[in-house]
Amino acid sequence: MVGKHDLAMPPGADPASLSRYLNEAHDEFVSSGQADPALRQLVLDSWQRSVDGGLDPERAMAVIRLDDAALAEIRDTHPLAAGMPVIRRLLVESAADAGLLVAVSDAAGQLLWVEGSASLRSRAESMHFVPGADWSETIAGTNAPGTALALDRPVQIFGPEHLARQVTPWSCSAAPIHDPDTGAVLGVLDLTGGAEVATPQSLTLVRATVAAVEAELRIERLSPSKPAVVSSGWSLPALDVLGGHGATLRHGSTTTRLSLRHSELLLLISESADGLTTDELGVALSDDEQAKVTIRAEMSRLRSALGPIELASRPYRLKNVIETDVVRVRDELARGQLRQAVASYRGPILPTSTAPAIERLRDELHMHVRSCLLMSENADALLSFADTAHGRDDFEIWQRTLEVLPLTSPRYAQVAAHVARLDEELG
Repeated sequence: MVGKHDLAMPPGADPASLSRYLNEAHDEFVSSGQADPALRQLVLDSWQRSVDGGLDPERAMAVIRLDDAALAEIRDTHPLAAGMPVIRRLLVESAADAGLLVAVSDAAGQLLWVEGSASLRSRAESMHFVPGADWSETIAGTNAPGTALALDRPVQIFGPEHLARQVTPWSCSAAPIHDPDTGAVLGVLDLTGGAEVATPQSLTLVRATVAAVEAELRIERLSPSKPAVVSSGWSLPALDVLGGHGATLRHGSTTTRLSLRHSELLLLISESADGLTTDELGVALSDDEQAKVTIRAEMSRLRSALGPIELASRPYRLKNVIETDVVRVRDELARGQLRQAVASYRGPILPTSTAPAIERLRDELHMHVRSCLLMSENADALLSFADTAHGRDDFEIWQRTLEVLPLTSPRYAQVAAHVARLDEELG
């Protein structure tokens, strides 16, 4: 919820008068360190954080951290790539016509896309407002994308509210984009230009676009990209078991929610290259001996839910290949696509299942993801995992995040505080 104090230029304010007042307040703060108490608290706090971190308002400049190859690699695997068509349709096209810029950052504050007015992009290059640049608050000073990331809330900054001198002619409105499944911060959407960007309408437009992007990500995960097609023209069915109480099975245009027992059975069979006997399934599903007739009855009911997917018997095995999100995460980890693997890992395998074989699969995959993260220096991937329900209390993950996170990161203080809290709780 955005309150009146979150608005850089409230309705009825005169931009010229506001700019004169802010320039005077900015000069006073830079020269003496004294802040006008009439300034918005959000701005005062951000200015203080920036100078406490050693930022020089007269010389601060965003740092370009990603070269073209690194930028291309991150774009290819970043979850927000799926939201870019929505951003371009809802915001970039109109922004270009209006002479504005639209920027999208990752969770660490690095700009991944900067699009819009060609002439404004050229002007923005002089202050390093370009793809690959680090616009975290402690590097670039008070700015909408960096401060929105630091606070995890929508932010507007009008002209001289920017602390770095070279950015004071610009205004911006930004809001964080969250993972629709885990709530983790994926990045920030920003609109940059002149005084018109600091209006309430601009922030409303940014927030509406963010909501549309999060909705698109949710839809994209429910209806992922077209499954692979084999030579016969058959589309591979897909089974999703991560983070849900029951699996979702898709074949053709049909989507089916399976019961927990059917989810367990289908996953176990899909994981077995040679199939599983009735006895093996009984042991896999329970520490207590399962009556063979019970397994057979469940398998008969499962067949009716599989549609055209063929299930053979003696042993039970699939005649068709099924793609699973478990295999997808493993493959992404094997290819070194850690950020994509974290995005695909929407939670542990069937978290409410108590079947021994499912619990083993769940623990193995979770530890595999954690192990890769703990050996990584990818702050964006670590933050995205740490922010989730399955990472929030993981001390080692948060500790590793703190180790690799630059001191200049807008998340550094928050991560350090969380590590301290977890350390105290663990004794």
